[in-house]
Amino acid sequence: MSSSSETRVRELVAAGNSTRLDRFLAEQARELTRSRIHSLIGEGLVTLNGRVARPAQKVRTGDRVILTIPPVRESDLIPQDIPIEVVYQDSDIVVIDKPAGLSVHPGPGHPDGTLVNALLARCPDIQGVGGVHRPGIVHRLDKDTSGLIVVAKTEKAHHDVSSQIKRREVNKGYMALTVGVPPQDSGTVDAPIARDPRHRQRMAVVLGGRESRTHFRVVKELEGHALLSLTLETGRTHQIRVHLAYLGYPIFGDEVYGHRSSALSRQFLHANALEFLHPRTGEKMSFHSALPRDLNEAMESLINPSGSAH
Repeated sequence: MSSSSETRVRELVAAGNSTRLDRFLAEQARELTRSRIHSLIGEGLVTLNGRVARPAQKVRTGDRVILTIPPVRESDLIPQDIPIEVVYQDSDIVVIDKPAGLSVHPGPGHPDGTLVNALLARCPDIQGVGGVHRPGIVHRLDKDTSGLIVVAKTEKAHHDVSSQIKRREVNKGYMALTVGVPPQDSGTVDAPIARDPRHRQRMAVVLGGRESRTHFRVVKELEGHALLSLTLETGRTHQIRVHLAYLGYPIFGDEVYGHRSSALSRQFLHANALEFLHPRTGEKMSFHSALPRDLNEAMESLINPSGSAH
């Protein structure tokens, strides 16, 4: 197997029906993501019958496509020995139970100290997988949301799991505690989400926004609050937090879409279930995570208050 530090050249001969070059390469080079393929074409590293190619060019039977895959560019991301709980790991994927307070990848205001930095120390081969800046990442959790997240360790795994997410074949389950109790035991919030036009740092239900659906079920009620089990049909930024606030039952402790709580230093939201098909074997992978201590203690404080929990 070639190292990511070596330039690879693949010569492909087309057979079958006429198709766009980018689609042809997506089929023939499944270890590469679509964005990586477009990047290589844009850099002039793909030729069609000896000429530099464009993404929309047609590839016909007998055409010769040469694809040059350079070594992955080194990034400025720093491997850091940050403790993380590995739930499962093999040569293709790693599943992490992310603690609250840990950002998934570097960004403005947090250049390091993220899950990506921790993974680079533990799994150095993910360098460059799916992109230089967010290696291995196929989906995200908010910094202060705890729970399960799958990370790809190879380009093929990244492409496959990303495709499953796009086709809505990855099942993600969450637990949340609301302020107030929804009138029905279960339901669906079907409301489009976009950036809040008045507060650009927040998301909101906005007419013309991206379609967004959240399914919920009340697991139990306690002292004017409800513990909900939720599943996402779509995966928009802050989707559960926005949808529950839109219903009028914001997440307990959510200072952005609800109110801060003295009983909890973050929003009561935990990604407790994750199910997808293994990118290499096709086997169904299913993971569950119990509520962490801080969320259990917050619920206890509502049942046996020793101070204000609101």
